Order: sequence, then C-alpha cells, then structure tokens
Amino acid sequence: MNARQDVAAATAPSALSQDLTPTALRQSLGCFPSGVTVVTARAADGRPVGLTVNSFASLSLEPPLLLWSLANRSPNRQAFRQATHFAIHVLAAHQGETALQFANSRLPDKFQGIALQPPLWAEAPPLLADSHALFLCESRDAIESGDHTLFIGRIQQHRRDQGAPLLFYRGQFGEVKT
Repeated sequence: MNARQDVAAATAPSALSQDLTPTALRQSLGCFPSGVTVVTARAADGRPVGLTVNSFASLSLEPPLLLWSLANRSPNRQAFRQATHFAIHVLAAHQGETALQFANSRLPDKFQGIALQPPLWAEAPPLLADSHALFLCESRDAIESGDHTLFIGRIQQHRRDQGAPLLFYRGQFGEVKT
C-alpha cells in the first residue's frame, strides 16, 4: 500500500451498527465534542442544587430560549422541576475539577469551596463566580421524553468572558486550541 491508500483505509467509514445498548450508544455519542456546563437552581426549601451537564443547546433567539436535559432518575429532578429560575454556567478550560465536583452524586455539598457571586435575590439560583459564560433563565417548560426531562428556559441575563471553554470528548476533558 502507498501513503494515499493507507490514509484512505484509516478514514474509511465503519459499518453501521444496530447495537443500541447504552454502552454502544455512549461510545458513538462520545464522538461529538460538547461544552461542559454546571446547571444550578434553588430547591423549594431554599437548598442550592447543581450538577454537571453537557446536554445544553440554544433553542431560539426570539424569544431567547435554551434547553438542557436531566436523567429522570436524578435526585435533583424535582428541585429543577419546581424551580422558577436556573442558571447555566459554561465552564472555562481550567474548570475540570469544578465539573467533576458537580458530577459527583455522592458529595453532600457540591458547592463546598466554590466561589459564588452575591445572590441577585433571595430565591435566585447560585451563580458561580468563575465561568466562561453564564445564562440566568426563567424556567419555561419541563418535557419528559424517554429517560430524560428536557428543561427549557428563557434567558433573562447573560455574560461571557475571554478565554477558552472546557470541552468533553470521548469521556475526556479538553480545550480549544487557539
């Protein structure tokens, strides 16, 4: 084989699979690099809740809507369903540890050691002091579909910072090289 044939063989598409097991699907879905976010809200009892999410997307510019999804088995699902507002924090490239902390379901206080902005009002969602971008949203809808609930929010305030975002690809964190 020559060099051109080697490249062609290495980049040839693999066969389509009918294996729809969660493991197989996760491996293929992991081929799509995504940003990493932390979503926060305030539970009905005033307790702050937060978790790491990479299922975040812009939905509409007029009106300004975004969406994210949460597994129906999540212990925080009811808190997010009842919250009037939530915040989406797009993590910066240096915030891998923050992502891991909010992804750890065994931590009793995911906010321990995390710097927060002063609250905007008493029931406001906690706002991380450091993130690449932030979207403060009014909760609009929660739609169950499959084993997840889609949360839709209307953006009320936002900010963005300089630097690079944290990326997630094939089970690993990475960053954009500029």
